[in-house]
Amino acid sequence: MKENIILAIRLTLFCALFFAGFYTLSIYGIAQLAPNQGKGEIVTVNGKNHHINVAQKFTENKYFWSRPSAVDYNAAGSGGSNKGTTNPEYLAEVKTRIDTFLLKNPTVKRSEVPSELVTASGSGLDPNISVQGAKVQANRIATVRNISEEKVLTLIKENTVAPLLGCLGTEKINVLQLNIALDKIMY
Repeated sequence: MKENIILAIRLTLFCALFFAGFYTLSIYGIAQLAPNQGKGEIVTVNGKNHHINVAQKFTENKYFWSRPSAVDYNAAGSGGSNKGTTNPEYLAEVKTRIDTFLLKNPTVKRSEVPSELVTASGSGLDPNISVQGAKVQANRIATVRNISEEKVLTLIKENTVAPLLGCLGTEKINVLQLNIALDKIMY
């Protein structure tokens, strides 16, 4: 029994040193070799820094809207709402989002609204939407900005990211990058 306790203490000390020390320093060292020293991809727009890999809140009609966020786009505290699909509060919230979306996008039918535009992601910080999620917003943006819908659709196509290795995942669009590109064509 005594030798088991000594072995357990040794293993605990080894694991503490390895995982809290060596492993942590190894990951930190690898991050220093990455672009921007592991701090994520940052873009500066009008003197303000934005992280490409964290969702941004866009609610103006002249921009593509991001996925809703259960944490109000606060990267310091990511998380979902944890409300189930049968929760009355959750259903009311989604219905309100759908109604708002349809009000602002009158050319879109209820059945055409992609789920990611009315439901939050698990982290509440997903920066991407699907190609369909962008296309259903094209008419609204073209109308508000007084540009052709074709120009907006071309911009969507130019900012579409293919699945990893051509088969892992789906096509996606980073909303922040798309909105930055949208602002660039206006000037």
